[in-house]
This record gives sequence, structure tokens and C-alpha cells, in this order.
Amino acid sequence: MKRFFLSLVALFSIFPVVSHGQNQPANTSSWSGIVVSSACDADEAFNGSPECNKDVPGAKLALYDDTNRAVYSLEPQSSVTAHLGEVVTVRGTLNEDTIRITALEPMAIGLSVGQKAPAFSLRDQFGHVQTRESLRGPNGTVLLFFRSADW
Repeated sequence: MKRFFLSLVALFSIFPVVSHGQNQPANTSSWSGIVVSSACDADEAFNGSPECNKDVPGAKLALYDDTNRAVYSLEPQSSVTAHLGEVVTVRGTLNEDTIRITALEPMAIGLSVGQKAPAFSLRDQFGHVQTRESLRGPNGTVLLFFRSADW
């Protein structure tokens, strides 16, 4: 009987700590994607539907993250009102499916025009090592990397 009461005391002493943690935001991180209308679902956003970039009365703005095909609500809305249809990086706190925004910036992809690529060495499709120098042609080099939707 004494063991039972000690178990109850232990359980009730842990419960406030556990329940307090459940009210806290789950994640602080950053997400990149396109700002879309909340009237648009993940499949429409994935397929690039023009409806996703329309200002729909009553709909809020959301972030479509194509890395996991998820649509996140964004708060406060005042932080994103001018960014419908733009590719952005959002920093903030995730609570369920809502990101509480602390920062929002345009997503930078790749190098700027004229910026020198960093040194690298990679194997090509034939297994040969290629470097920035080995790929340089008489008029420069164009490098293109893309992520397949199948990855």
C-alpha cells in the first residue's frame, strides 16, 4: 500500500512539469517555401496552381514548404501581407501547424551573377573527379544544380 501511495505522489509531482511543457511551442527553427493563400492546399501549391497566388477574401497567407509538402499557417499576418507568391525563408516558432514569425527574408538561391563559385571536387556520372578548375572553359563556366522531385 505504501508503494502505491509513493507511486501516486511521484506521478502527481511529474504531471505539472509534463503538462507545462505541452503548452510550450514545439520548435524554433527556419522554413523556406512560397507564401500562398490558405485557400490553396498542398497539392495545388505543389502543382503551381495560379489560384495559390491570388488574394482570396477571408483566406490568410500561409507558407508552402516543398521539402515536406506541408502548408503552415503564419502569424502575425502583418509580417507577410506584402509577400504573396514570393519564395521566402521564415524564422520563428512552430506550434502545431502555425509558425509564429520572428523574421522573414527573401530566399537567396545560388550565387549572384559574377560571383566566383567556391572550390569544389565532385564525381561526374562516369566517376571522374571534376573541380571548378577542370570545368572552366574559355568563356567561363555555367554550373546548374537542381533537386529532383523524386529525391
